[in-house]
Amino acid sequence: MRRVWEIVTDARHVAGRIVLAWKEHGSFLGVVERVQPPEVFAFRGAYEPDTEPAPGNSTLVEFTLSPEGDGTRLRVLESGFASLAAPDEQRARNYEDNVGGWREMLGRASEYAERVAA
Repeated sequence: MRRVWEIVTDARHVAGRIVLAWKEHGSFLGVVERVQPPEVFAFRGAYEPDTEPAPGNSTLVEFTLSPEGDGTRLRVLESGFASLAAPDEQRARNYEDNVGGWREMLGRASEYAERVAA
């Protein structure tokens, strides 16, 4: 469980601010909301690049870790799409984009965790 916790939170140990950057999407700012090692890590992230997270422009991402057999179950819950200050179609698109994005990122994280363990 410790290895998964480090993968989720490290950035050589996350402080109060987060910057998530992608070549094709830009840089997105976040603020750490909750840290309860080694089970819970949560941050609020702005939905537009280079924007400070605030009510109406951000979602809450919560990582919850729990032991499962010889491994660790990582649960990711992103909430707050309904409160984004955007048209319904845009909120629905944002939600669908993030569902696909989390699937891809969690697949990569799983592969990475297995390589690090070897």
